Amino acid sequence: MNSASSLDIDFSAPAAEVAPALIGVILTLNGVGGRIVEVEAYDHDDPASHCFGGITPRNQVMFGPPCHAYVYRSYGIHWCFNIVCCPPGHGAGVLIRAIEPLFGIDTMRTRRGMDNVRLLCAGPGRLCQALGITMEQSGTAVNRPPFQLLPATEPVTVVTGPRIGISKAKETPWRFGLADSRFLSRSFCQ
Repeated sequence: MNSASSLDIDFSAPAAEVAPALIGVILTLNGVGGRIVEVEAYDHDDPASHCFGGITPRNQVMFGPPCHAYVYRSYGIHWCFNIVCCPPGHGAGVLIRAIEPLFGIDTMRTRRGMDNVRLLCAGPGRLCQALGITMEQSGTAVNRPPFQLLPATEPVTVVTGPRIGISKAKETPWRFGLADSRFLSRSFCQ
């Protein structure tokens, strides 16, 4: 495999540029993970973003250096994992919504308590449970161990649509996915 340094993504770029560039990238944590197939972009001037109201103890990582993990608890139940982008102080990130499991599938099955490979990482909460992502990883660099980011191993076709699971700025087309992937959290077809 190629090294993380050969990943050609500028994480200091705007979230809406970084997000589609992540489709097809291989993401692992301690050797468990797979191909990123679905993401959503969030920016500081976006009312759906955790950064919209400025820096808080919860979101301060999103205002830090790019290419770091921002992990938060959703609805008090599920962990969600974002990769910070834009220059420090800006406040933006890309929510990793789904991956295609490729490495450590038995570990993912054990963590999730299920066998269906398609559903192991189809959704941000499922993905975090399967990869073992918790608040412990928040603020850590995702381009260094225990994380690994590797370039896409094949060409990808990216589809775009509105974000899901939010109540504000729902129409913003900042959800990006791998065309025809069966590992999405939800289809892009309406």
